[in-house]
Amino acid sequence: MEEAYKDRTSLVKGAKDIAKEVKRQAVKKVNKAVDKAQDGYTQRSYNRFQDEEDDDDYYVQGGNYGVEANDDEGSSEATEGHDEDDEIYEGEYQGIPNMGQGKDGMVALGQPMRDEYKDRHELETERKADEEELAQQYELIIQECGHGRFQWALFFVLGMALMADGVEVFVVGFVLPSAETDMCIPNSGSGWLGDIVYLGMMVGAFFWGGLADKVGRRQSLLICMSVNGFFAFLSSFVQGYGFFLFCRLFSGFGIGGAVPIVFSYFSEVLAREKRGEHLSWLCMFWMIGGIYASAMAWAIIPHYGWSFSMGSAYQFHSWRVFVIVCALPCVSSVVALTFMPESPRFLLEVGKHDEAWMILKQIHDTNMRARGQPEKVFTVNRIKTPKQIDELIEIESDTGTWYRRCFVRIRTELYGIWLTFMRCFNYPVKDNTIKLTAVWFTLSFGYYGLSVWFPDVIKHLQSDEYASRVKHFRNEEVSHFVFNFTLENQIHTNGEYINDRFIMMKFKSVTFEDSLFKNCVFEDITSLNTYFRNCTFINTTFYNTDLEQYKFVDSELINCTFFHIRTGCQISFDDDYSAYWIYFVNFLGTLAVLPGNIVSALLMDRIGRLTMLGGSMVLSGISCFFLWFGTSESMMIGMLCLYNGLTISAWNSLDVITVELYPTDRRATGFGFLNALCKAAAVLGNLIFGSLVGITKAIPILLASTVLVCGGLVGLRLPDTRTQVLM
Repeated sequence: MEEAYKDRTSLVKGAKDIAKEVKRQAVKKVNKAVDKAQDGYTQRSYNRFQDEEDDDDYYVQGGNYGVEANDDEGSSEATEGHDEDDEIYEGEYQGIPNMGQGKDGMVALGQPMRDEYKDRHELETERKADEEELAQQYELIIQECGHGRFQWALFFVLGMALMADGVEVFVVGFVLPSAETDMCIPNSGSGWLGDIVYLGMMVGAFFWGGLADKVGRRQSLLICMSVNGFFAFLSSFVQGYGFFLFCRLFSGFGIGGAVPIVFSYFSEVLAREKRGEHLSWLCMFWMIGGIYASAMAWAIIPHYGWSFSMGSAYQFHSWRVFVIVCALPCVSSVVALTFMPESPRFLLEVGKHDEAWMILKQIHDTNMRARGQPEKVFTVNRIKTPKQIDELIEIESDTGTWYRRCFVRIRTELYGIWLTFMRCFNYPVKDNTIKLTAVWFTLSFGYYGLSVWFPDVIKHLQSDEYASRVKHFRNEEVSHFVFNFTLENQIHTNGEYINDRFIMMKFKSVTFEDSLFKNCVFEDITSLNTYFRNCTFINTTFYNTDLEQYKFVDSELINCTFFHIRTGCQISFDDDYSAYWIYFVNFLGTLAVLPGNIVSALLMDRIGRLTMLGGSMVLSGISCFFLWFGTSESMMIGMLCLYNGLTISAWNSLDVITVELYPTDRRATGFGFLNALCKAAAVLGNLIFGSLVGITKAIPILLASTVLVCGGLVGLRLPDTRTQVLM
């Protein structure tokens, strides 16, 4: 019996070897036939029509197309031509059972080996060959579909999502001064608002990018934009600073997925000769988002009449209206995305042939009708789909609870995202990932670091000028006098105020030092940056003022009374003397990007991505260096506009190169990782550059200039993707 078992085992092994050799020879013949057919297919430019009497044709929604039955292709179950379980194998006549399937499955001598007999390396090799064939065929299909109404509709829909990302970056800087005052945020906590948004965007870019390669571009973009819109809208109503940070964190987490998904999505419906130009035009929406945020801040935040309060606990000021208005692009993109289809390239990648074919036909028919050629038929009959390698996941469906199954599913999806991310460091994309990491980090560190630092520099210069105009009053003696006017930017030292009345006044940046107030009355007082240091108050009455205890520094109050003291922080645009100027500076800096966007779009496919990337980063570094010599506000603003105009070309070319260097199954994941790195570099640049404001401007400017030049030189070492199909 033992010998019979050995003979049986050797027969099984021999059958497998024979089947493997037959499969290898069959694959070679099929590849030659496919290459020959594809060459003829290309030369005829798809000018073929199906024979209406062909027995293999079948109808789908009124249109007919032939599909070849192929075990290696990802046809859906609805179009399967046969059941693999019914196949008869040669080994069955020899009495050799299949060791993997028992009596149900048998090895067929002279037939291609079934997938269960192949190891993972063989399956991945076949999948890679299928992907290469699909890349060439898909490029021809997109060319036949043409560039027209469908691409332009998707262009504006995805542009709204990209616009929302630009708004999210700018809204924090515009809201921060008003939010600090409204929520009484101390100086030690004010920096958290800017950092928390970038932290959320960093995590969101990695997560949503990886999810887009698992469940699809459209679905992931819909979810992430919905998360952003919900929490952005909610943040405009919350009162506590901690809850406000929480909402902005998740708002940033949602919008973090916009950039990697938008560019991956749009690139997959563009032909090679259109890809560089139209992706660059798409980048213009980020600039529009910045202009929109600047204009809305300029128009809304200063108008504090657009506010209401419900007692002293709930205050809804105009900056909260601005936050709601800034959520409108996100809401618009979510609504419009519901009418857009999934990326057909992604569907083919995951084996959903029929769905992808229908979407490609929709693209073709939409564009042909817009051209006035509705009679033109979509002639594609067969699309290659890569071999699907199943990942078996065991979930406790019988004994596990529902939350246990959800936990296992979430953990599995996260693990799948991590595995896809690790594949970005496998051959042949490993070197490209490392180089792209260096370029993304250096460009982000220099750009975002200076962008966040620059308004602080302008404000610091204005503060220095404001402080230089301060008025000093010493040894004043004022008695029986009524003060009913505004005091601004003054320092009063060693003064004596006897029987004086301070009525309906505004104190702006006023300090009283070593002064005496006796038998005085303070009524209807509003103050900002006003303090009483080492002063003495005797028999003084305070009625309806905002002079809280923290404004009396080392002061002594003797027999004083307080009535109706206004607690909290009082906000008034008149107090923020530089707000208009900051909005205007950001508006000019964002508008300066327009010429760079136009130039990069027109030249992207002419001079190449690498030349534009390296040249733009080097020139940006040089222009950044000249900021060192800016001694006036106007000169600094002019150099900022030049810097932004040069940098945008580098951003556009880097976006195009990134989507073209990664294959479809990890395109959004790789882009998401690099975009997350971009936000990390922005936080690092903010911390480093912000700590040097008011101390020195040489170090941050020289640092930004150096990293930009070095990053540009690394970018020149990337492969040129101008003539490549989308892999």
